[in-house]
Order: sequence, then structure tokens, then C-alpha cells
Amino acid sequence: MELHSEYKEYRISVPQEFENVFTHFYFAENTSENPVTKTLLPTYQTILLFCFGESATMSSRGKTIIQIDKCMVFGPVRQAFEYTLPAGCSILVANFKDDAFFRFFGKISIEQLVKHPDELLEENCFTDLWHQLKSLDLVTKQVDYILEFCKPYLQDRDITGQLLSSFENDLLNPVKVIAEQTQQTERNIQRKQKEQFGYSLKELNRYNRFLKAIQIIEKETERQNPVKWFTIIDECGYYDQSQLIHDFRHFINISPAQYLKFQQEICNPRSG
Repeated sequence: MELHSEYKEYRISVPQEFENVFTHFYFAENTSENPVTKTLLPTYQTILLFCFGESATMSSRGKTIIQIDKCMVFGPVRQAFEYTLPAGCSILVANFKDDAFFRFFGKISIEQLVKHPDELLEENCFTDLWHQLKSLDLVTKQVDYILEFCKPYLQDRDITGQLLSSFENDLLNPVKVIAEQTQQTERNIQRKQKEQFGYSLKELNRYNRFLKAIQIIEKETERQNPVKWFTIIDECGYYDQSQLIHDFRHFINISPAQYLKFQQEICNPRSG
């Protein structure tokens, strides 16, 4: 039997012109008679969410519940959380890429914006935007409207942001390298990283290490191979097993073994 047959969800890619602004849009709709709860894994992205119909809710690890009536900005998403779509609810989510949220809102820091979402709605016209989107009958039209809406506000990425976003050499310290290239202090590079991206390079490196572990587990599960934990520890750069466990607890609040069990159950279902 298909679960949530009346629950639709899909990703929407963005035109090439906006590839350095959004990674993608996400749409979900619950047309069933029962609420549907999903888990969003950490993405380190800042998210702009529009809610239509009945109000959606988000639940943090600490069981703080937030109701989303029209729209909300939050992120960068550092830890997994659950969200629930009641019957008759749909959401459209814009996922900002790298420093795009900073370039959208100028010199106002990400932390200032996302701390007070209720104030943010009126100050940045998201409520007015929500009303415009609500009047459109197709999701594709809503996405196009958002893209057109953001055009006048987007600033060009500065040289520091360009270098931080494109740095790929794992063997070098990006802060030190970029500081030398741009003739700035390392402290200034660190400050700009935090201000423009919403997280430090240290946080991002930790997340990428965790994400690499997740990808190895998923790959081995798909091939129905046994997962070799010490291989993961070595390939991902963990000191030991306890550090790996700590990262899983930090990002998704379950142990590596629990995550593996979950992956095996959803990738290799067995008929009873």
C-alpha cells in the first residue's frame, strides 16, 4: 500500500540566471484527510517558506513548536527538525544558496533577520508577497513571481564572497589563503564568512564531514553492503567513533546505528 498517496512533494530547479541565488524550490501539498509529518535534515541553507491553506507547524529538537500562518524566514538550518502539514495545507520553499540571503538584504546580518520572523514579515514585504503568490493558480507561476520579485534587491557578490563560495581545496586553510589573496586579516575573513553566509567555516567543515559519512552509508546501503564504521571514520576525517556518534547526535539526534537501521528499512523493504 502506498503511504501518503494524497501527499505530493517535488523539487523545482531554477533557471541558470539564478543558480548562485537558490539551490532549488520545494513544493509540498497535503490533500489527504490527515496531517503528515516530515523531517528536514540539516542543509546549512537559509530558507524562505510560504504556507497556503491551513497553517503548518515546525517542531524543534527541544519540542518548541512554531505555527506558520503565511510566511517565515529561518536558518541556516544546522539541525534536523520535524514539520507537519495538516489536511488542506501546502508549502512553497525557497532555498537560498551560500551568501545569497545576505546579498538579498544588504548589510542587515542573517542573524538579525531570522531572530525575529514576526517583525521580518512586515518590514520586508513578505506578507504582501504572500498575498500575490496566493492569487496565482500554478506553482510554476509562483516560483517565477518570486524570481522576478528578488531581481531588484540582489546585490553582486563581492570578491571575498566569491572566493569563500568557490574554495574547494581541503588541504589548505581557506581563511588564510583568502586573507593573503585579498590582503585582509584572517579575522576579517572569518567575520565576513559569518556575516554573509550565516555560519563559520569551522561549522561548515563539520557539516561537510558529517554529510560525507551520510553519503557513504547511503551508498553502501543501496548496494546492500555491510557498513564499515572504521572506514567511514578514516575517510571522513573523524578522530574516533565517539566523535562520529557525537556528530550524528548533533545534526539529526540519532546514533549512526539508528540511522543505518532506518536507511536499511526504507531502501530494502521486506514483504511480510
